[in-house]
Amino acid sequence: MRATPVVVLLTAGLVALAACGTGGPATPAAAPATTSPGASPSTAQQATPAARTGLGGPGVSPSPSRRPAVFRVGNPDGDAPVPAEARAVDTSKPTRTVGTGTPASCTSAAVVKAVAAGGIITFDCGPDPVTIRMAATAKVRNANGPRVVLDGGGRVTLSGQGKRRILYMNTCDAKQGWTTSHCQNQDHPQLTVQNITFADGNSTGDTTEGGGGGAIFVRGGRVKVVNTRFVGNRCDRTGPDLGGAALRVLSQYENRPVYVVNSTFENGTCANGGALSSIGVSWTVLNSVFTGNQAVGRGANPAKAGTPGGGSGGAIYCDGDRFTVRIAGTVIRDNRANEGGGAIFFVSNDRTGTMTIEDSTLRRNRSGQFETSGYPGIFFLGARNPSTPGSHLS
Repeated sequence: MRATPVVVLLTAGLVALAACGTGGPATPAAAPATTSPGASPSTAQQATPAARTGLGGPGVSPSPSRRPAVFRVGNPDGDAPVPAEARAVDTSKPTRTVGTGTPASCTSAAVVKAVAAGGIITFDCGPDPVTIRMAATAKVRNANGPRVVLDGGGRVTLSGQGKRRILYMNTCDAKQGWTTSHCQNQDHPQLTVQNITFADGNSTGDTTEGGGGGAIFVRGGRVKVVNTRFVGNRCDRTGPDLGGAALRVLSQYENRPVYVVNSTFENGTCANGGALSSIGVSWTVLNSVFTGNQAVGRGANPAKAGTPGGGSGGAIYCDGDRFTVRIAGTVIRDNRANEGGGAIFFVSNDRTGTMTIEDSTLRRNRSGQFETSGYPGIFFLGARNPSTPGSHLS
């Protein structure tokens, strides 16, 4: 298929996506005054909470009493500066610990319980690497925080066993408790995952908020990812706008960026966004690696007649109106998309979005049907062409 007709088709249908890029489901309606779990906000709850800015200060993650684990993630050659709020949270004084010193004590049930309780969570599973096979998805309770930090100390892998999503946070999910009257734009909970591996997560068939997020799904509050590895995660193979085999994010507080720092994304598979996917969300990706991820849907977005849709953004899929993407010190290689953007698919419906790729390498990212001329592996519609200082695209 020639590139021009497909791009025209995409452009003609982009306006239809604007609504999903600007807000998602409506704010929950007023409800009876109650504080029972899963209920709508009471009158007292509807007051805007005091600001809780940032996602936790910088600090050394492993407890000083434990020897550092050998945990190699991210791009060792990346030297993009990392702002303070994007660094690992200090977990030397944890709120709670999963495990009592042995692998057997580190169970799925213990992880689920700890995440629901919130706070700074570390692991004590013995001196060797351990894989915790998740029998249920760990879900953040919105009232328990404001910080929820999950630090694996470089030794812990959480596995979805190819059967389930691993971690879920949604400020607009009544089952997890509404804490404000504006769930789509609140500053908490503030979720951080660091020094940990998420493997074999699978959200296939889960249509909550449109689906996606094979390892982690987040809507609302804030989320950041530091020194973390994602491998072999997946979500639905078809669909025009769902995605994020590793991470799907919606509705971040005041459109502040999702930070992804010194992390690795490998061999993820989804309709779109074999690693990351979002609608109306900004990203800052620093010193990270994306390799072997695939967008396997067919028919693009909006879906061509007779197709299920999808297939864009082999590694990264971003859609919405006004948002920004900054990628620095990062390697994106050997990813592929059946349709457009073997590395990155970026569509700003109102053409206000911008993207900068600094001191990064993009190579061998195959776009099956279309990409933007002069930007191998990228399909881009936004305010202006992407800026690529110090980067190599091939």
